Amino acid sequence: MPVSVLRPVVDHAVVNVADRLDTARSLFSRLGFQLTERGHHSLGSSNHLAIFGENYLELLGYEQGKEKQRADLWQAPPGLTGLVWKTDSADIAFQHLERHDLDGEPPASFYRPVTLPDGSLSEAHFRTVRLRASRIPNGRSFFCQHLTPEAVWQPEWQVHPNGVQNISEFVIVAQDPALSAQVYSQLFGVEKVLACQDGAFALHAGAVTVRFACVDYVRHRFGSLPADYDGSARMAALGFKASDLTKVKAALLKGDIAFSDRDGAIVVNAGENVNLALRFA
Repeated sequence: MPVSVLRPVVDHAVVNVADRLDTARSLFSRLGFQLTERGHHSLGSSNHLAIFGENYLELLGYEQGKEKQRADLWQAPPGLTGLVWKTDSADIAFQHLERHDLDGEPPASFYRPVTLPDGSLSEAHFRTVRLRASRIPNGRSFFCQHLTPEAVWQPEWQVHPNGVQNISEFVIVAQDPALSAQVYSQLFGVEKVLACQDGAFALHAGAVTVRFACVDYVRHRFGSLPADYDGSARMAALGFKASDLTKVKAALLKGDIAFSDRDGAIVVNAGENVNLALRFA
């Protein structure tokens, strides 16, 4: 039987907003993202999504009285805490994790009700399998199998006032970037993680480049780090591919969001956001 090889493609990025779902929804709307209506998972968490061409952004939190459901999620620091990979089979992904000594818990199934743009009711169903928690500090990394992708990737939801088309960069800051990248070398193969001249390491994953970088690199490219950064490896920043930077600027000005021009891109400081620096290019 041939050994399966998992292809790295980022499915979505998760931002932990805990009990600040209303604040996060308002903020990301002001940033120029079109967000879906609030969804409620069968496991107890709630979310808003910004859907793009190949991937999406998830603002994940909980409503009042539900903080004890999925309590392990809210122990992570606020901000970027989830790096999620596409898979056609959670079972195959789990077998791969077992072979490479990266497995956590077996695949889990859950769903959330969805109101589609035409007003009809549907459900989004998922199966997920997580990498061993001890290998991913300050967050989670897992594979997501979409059983009903049509309940997520609706064309009407993929159009954003700021012109964003995809997440293009997912940044993990670390004192030792090579060490932080090691788990993904083990997961996808050492040839997939490339050393860059600037000292960072890059994993090309579909529309997204996952980058492992030192503090100086992240501060130069994104202007800031999470306010509570303590030196441990941390998911810290996101980059977006936009169709037109004038749309980004117009959306930020309309939303009264401070920004700066940096190396031909537009950067929003982590202090203006939910502990997360953003870069539009």
